[in-house]
Formats: sequence, C-alpha cells, structure tokens
Amino acid sequence: MMNLPARVGLVGCGIISTRYIEVSRELPEFDIIACADAVPAAAKAQAEKHGLRVLSPEDLFAAPDIDMVLNLTPPPAHYSVDKAALEAGKAVYSEKPLAATFAEGKELMALANRKNLRIGCAPDTFLGAGYQSARLYLDEGIVGAPVAATAFMMSRGHEYWHANPAFYYKPGGGPMLDMGVYYLTALVHLLGPVKRVTGSARATWSERTIYSEPHKGEVIEVEVPTFVAGLLDFECGAIGAIITTFDTQASGLPRIELYGETGTLNLPDPNTFGGPLQVRTHADDSWKDLPLRFGHAGNSRGIGPADMAVSTVEEEQHRANGEVALHVLEIMESIQVASETGRHIELSTRCERPRPLPEGVYAGVRPD
Repeated sequence: MMNLPARVGLVGCGIISTRYIEVSRELPEFDIIACADAVPAAAKAQAEKHGLRVLSPEDLFAAPDIDMVLNLTPPPAHYSVDKAALEAGKAVYSEKPLAATFAEGKELMALANRKNLRIGCAPDTFLGAGYQSARLYLDEGIVGAPVAATAFMMSRGHEYWHANPAFYYKPGGGPMLDMGVYYLTALVHLLGPVKRVTGSARATWSERTIYSEPHKGEVIEVEVPTFVAGLLDFECGAIGAIITTFDTQASGLPRIELYGETGTLNLPDPNTFGGPLQVRTHADDSWKDLPLRFGHAGNSRGIGPADMAVSTVEEEQHRANGEVALHVLEIMESIQVASETGRHIELSTRCERPRPLPEGVYAGVRPD
C-alpha cells in the first residue's frame, strides 16, 4: 500500500540524478530517501550532498520502507535493474528507454503484470507546460482534426561534447533510442498510438573520433545507424515523419510541427518542459504565440514519478506508463527493421493516449 509522499530509492547516481533529487524536494508527491550505485563512491557523494541513505542495489530492492525504485542507470542496465526491482516486489520508474530491445521491454511488462506492480518510464517532458498546453489547445480544436506531424532531431554527435560518448554508437544507443524517444512520446501523447511504420537508416561513418575530454583523440567504432528516418501511420489517421541523426552540423528545421485541417501548431523541443508554442491558422497572416496554461516550464525531471505515486494512490493509470514506453520502443525498433527488410511493419502493441493533466496544475501534478 503506497501513501504520499511515496518513498523512493534511487539506483544510478550519475549527473541526471541530481535534478531528480532536487525536484523530489520541490514536489509533495514523492521523496527520494535512499540511493545506490554500482560505484559506491558515487552513491556516497550524492548521499552526503542530499542527506540520503546509502544502500547496495540489492539492499535497496529489499528495503521495506522503499515504495518505488527510480532507475537512473545507463541504458544497457535498465532491463536488469528494472527486472531485479520488480522481482523484489517494488514498483519501478525507469529512465528512457524502457529497455535496449523490444523483447526485453515485453518481458519487463509481463513481469510487472504478473506481480501486479506498476512500471513507469521517462521521458516525462510531455507532462511539462509546453506539451500539456499543446494537448489542451489541440483537444479544443485550435487547428482542427490532425492531418500529419513532422519531427526533426538534427544534431552532430556526442563525441564533440560528451565526456564518455562511446555508448551512443553501440547497441542500445544511436539517435533514435537516445533522442527519438522524446519526439515519439510527445507525438503519441498528442495523437495516440501508431499502427504501422516504415523507414530508412544508415551509419554515415564507420568510425568517429572523439573531440571532447577526457578521451580526446580516441576512435569509436560505430555499431548502430546514425541517420534514421521513419514514417508513421497513426491509428487516428494522421501520418507522421521523423528524422533523428548525429550526422548534421547544423539545421534550421523545427523540432515538431503538427498539421491540422485548419492550422498548424509549432511545438517546442520535446527534450524540454516549456515553450515556445505557436499557432498559425487559415485566418492568420503570421505565427501567433500561445500562452502556456500549466506550470513546470523549467527542468522538471521527476514529474513522471510524482504522477505515478499520485495515480497509484488514486487508482488511476499513471501517465508516463509502461504501455506508452513499450509502444514507443516497438516503434523505434520497427523503423530499423523496416529499413533492413524494405517493408512496412505492422505494430503488435497499442497504448492509450495518456490522460492530460487537469488544467491549472502549477505545483505538483494535482490542481492547486
């Protein structure tokens, strides 16, 4: 039985863990009380900085005062950590992606269902002010019925700035799994599930030289596609196009645009929580800025576990849920399969369009 605030144990004390801990101090719905890491010194540092209890991962999973495990480990470890936590009887909220493969994701969902446990998954950026406002405007009919959407994640590679970029070019990495998940989750939130995909993918260079410290000059062998283009047939009838790449030096393309029968929404970067948000209808001569109608416009990583805690207590489906994450994982994997096989792929999963937050939410995930 979970009560609020939910008591959360964090596994994986890397850079992103700091913001989750900070947000847990700002929101009333959950409280991070313990941490663990494969590198004990990393857990000790976060514990001393934020007043947490240090545990081994195994002890954290077994702790009776932990309601939920927050998995912030690197993506290759998501499956094993999620599985261990579920087997120990804990609800899990995982960083994205849910797993490195669709098969692993299905296994995690089946395990959670067998044990009657909740599993949630990032990204939770779609719960921020930008995309919650976009959902409200769309549902109010500001651009009419959806016709299509485009999404572009055009970037140079992590070797230019990341301290340890090699993973991004190994299985489980690449631009689609690393960044496309934000774009696809935002589109599923707005348009609902996808029924069929096709795509093309390539690795532009077989090797990439690291320009950032501390591995400057080292060479990475590329093992995944680094330019991925997909076409999406949504069940609602809309058509989507997405490109994700680590192969471009610059781009002026919008992040996401949604085209309706009577207008267009220009949407913000789905890796952020705020705006800007613009509209142009058949009656407009230029783009118009739309006001944001929700809070959480800043870096609010942690809204997802907060909503999961509240939804558990209120016996509702949480919004950043495993069904959405698994569906998005199947979309991403199927685009690559489509490229390799030269065909359309009919998807086996579906998910409900996540519930919008109630209008007027500015602190936490419940109306003020």
